Amino acid sequence: MKRNIFILTLLLIIGIQEISAQNKIWTLEDCIDYAISNNIGLQRQKLLSESADVNLIKSKMDLLPSLNFQTNANVGFGRSINPVTNLITFKQNFSNSYSLNSNINLFNGFTTFNTISANRFMSMSGMESEKVARNTLIIDIMGAYYQVLYSIGLEEASKMQLDLSEKQLFRMEKMVETGREALSKQYEIESQVSADNLAYTVAKNNADKAITSLRQLLQIQSGTDFEILMPDLNNLLITDYHIRPDSVYEIASQTLPRLRVIEYELQGTEKQIAAVKGNLVPSITLGGSIYTGYYRVISDVAIDQISYADQLKNNNSQALFLSLNIPIFNNYVTGRNIKLAKIRKMDTELRLEQEKNVLYTEIENACLDFNRGRDEYAAAVSNFEYNTKSFEGVEKKFEAGLVDVTVFATAKNTLFIAETEALRTKLQLMVMKLTIQFYSTGEYENSLNN
Repeated sequence: MKRNIFILTLLLIIGIQEISAQNKIWTLEDCIDYAISNNIGLQRQKLLSESADVNLIKSKMDLLPSLNFQTNANVGFGRSINPVTNLITFKQNFSNSYSLNSNINLFNGFTTFNTISANRFMSMSGMESEKVARNTLIIDIMGAYYQVLYSIGLEEASKMQLDLSEKQLFRMEKMVETGREALSKQYEIESQVSADNLAYTVAKNNADKAITSLRQLLQIQSGTDFEILMPDLNNLLITDYHIRPDSVYEIASQTLPRLRVIEYELQGTEKQIAAVKGNLVPSITLGGSIYTGYYRVISDVAIDQISYADQLKNNNSQALFLSLNIPIFNNYVTGRNIKLAKIRKMDTELRLEQEKNVLYTEIENACLDFNRGRDEYAAAVSNFEYNTKSFEGVEKKFEAGLVDVTVFATAKNTLFIAETEALRTKLQLMVMKLTIQFYSTGEYENSLNN
């Protein structure tokens, strides 16, 4: 009985958690946090960073001596060499040997040390590349999120226009019933209601499409409830000062990972050149080995042979060696590798300069767009306020019969355009503000919390 109660309680808790997850309302921070934790592309980039770490560990291990153990067993038939007497024999025999070998590079032109430094810079570049991929993902999510907000705002504005038309239609129907207005005016209002209903349907479908695009970007399974929390857009703080691109770029060039990725790669290519040049100088290797073996003639049992243990003890041998390798001619292999390493370095330098130019262009355009967008937003808000008052006056005149349906519809459509323009400029200004704050901080967490 207690077990059944426990199972039912567990199922109830799981069900409540699933319902809570399905009814969750997503903020922009929620979308970003979810994507960072679950995005497949970002996870693949992390694997690339781990691969760079593995290469770094391998290059460090090259400083240690190698150690290998080898054994073999052999049955000889026909003509073979007796390993004890080194004489040719035709007797069937069995041999078994063991060896332990070790060697270490004493000097190789500092190739190993330079390779370690190069891989360390590549590992650092990989970590910065992971941050770049993360920031790129956040940018895409921000664009999709604010597109959802804009689409939902258009849907709500279209619904308000439809409600206004339906309100006037209801009023006109009552006036036609009492004979105060002609039936033709009711038809005109019905036509306007139909047009507003079509616009509302299109806006609703566009909002659903925008939500679907954001859900797909987050890689949330189809069929899962996904609802966006509409933020309070009235809290947007508009600054009066103009943002200078040079000051933003000076900060961005020091904080953004997209430049550090290439800078670390450039330092890595310099070390790669030094590592390859190390193959031009002589190298010294120290090594040693231990060997022992066993040999037995198995085709002649009458022969008195030494036991297995005694042979392993008696046949034991040790050796030390010091090897000097002087490169003289290697078919331009080293020269080719040095030339390719220098080309990679020059290409990385050009990439760095190109990325700096691209970054400055992006910052300059973002600052100009923000400065212009602020003025555009202020004009759009003023225009919306003016058209709101104008429409209220036209609506009163229409209800009093002083203007016809055409004037009322024109005023209503003008108000709708002014409202959507105010919404568009507001959302664009919010995106521009977040973008510039990101350039100034290098982290979107700081921007989202401001």
